[in-house]
Amino acid sequence: MTPCQSNPSGPASAIQTPEQLPQPLHGGLQDYSFPRGRLRQSMQDPSKLPLLLVACGSFSPITYLHLRMFEMAADYAKYNTEYEVVGGYLSPVSDAYRKAGLASADHRVAMTRIATEQSSQWLDVDPWEAVQKEYQPTAVVLDHFEHEINVVQRGIASGNGERKPVRIVLLAGADLIQTMSTPGVWSQEDLNHILGKYGVFIVERTGTDIDDALAALTNWRQNIWVIQQLIQNDVSSTKVRLFLKREMSVRYLIPAPVIKYIEEHGLYEDDGASSSVHEKDKESKGKAPAGSSDSG
Repeated sequence: MTPCQSNPSGPASAIQTPEQLPQPLHGGLQDYSFPRGRLRQSMQDPSKLPLLLVACGSFSPITYLHLRMFEMAADYAKYNTEYEVVGGYLSPVSDAYRKAGLASADHRVAMTRIATEQSSQWLDVDPWEAVQKEYQPTAVVLDHFEHEINVVQRGIASGNGERKPVRIVLLAGADLIQTMSTPGVWSQEDLNHILGKYGVFIVERTGTDIDDALAALTNWRQNIWVIQQLIQNDVSSTKVRLFLKREMSVRYLIPAPVIKYIEEHGLYEDDGASSSVHEKDKESKGKAPAGSSDSG
């Protein structure tokens, strides 16, 4: 059973007509409110510690691997840690990220909402980062979730009459850890803040050697959880954009409603909306756009 699901074999949600699908986001912070609709309000096991998974990225477009990472992390937490997952959020980067292949924040938020609303009962999309006029480092985004969950909401009901603070962790692909272990990409302050205060769940990826990276991050090893992919999946937004540019099928690589949305809005059809074949996508961004990496 996945987090916040009462019946894992039941339908995630009713299929929506195109008129019911999420529309591009308009407005800014003045219209923002933190999405709590799918966040669990009480724990199922009071003896465990509450955990919130946050994935930051471009999601241009979102793929099935982005969604699978949450499910893998939830299973890992359930069977290998003392934590109970109480929610999961995707946080699309703002337009200030300025990278090739990046559709507008409006479209990326809409696509992630379509994907989560029609395929999951517990994942949600937070547009706070997306509506920012300036690029927000990952540490700042995690601070935002910390504030909304543990300050505004005062944590979560534990089930025994008390409230517990929720641990916020970053969810990312193995290439993020490689960038964190590379000198000059991340500042020591950012590493201390992200890995020291929060921690990260890392999903291994095909062709990525994580051992050397972990050896360089021994100061924070207790806050780094490595999740093995039992079924290998190396789909990435970069590859999806390339397929779309070449007018090749991306069916079963990304959710069908997302494909429909892309077609209806003419996304990723030219060089201005697609990255170079040789460019490394930067889905799990670091402290600055130039230092980011691809999480899928």
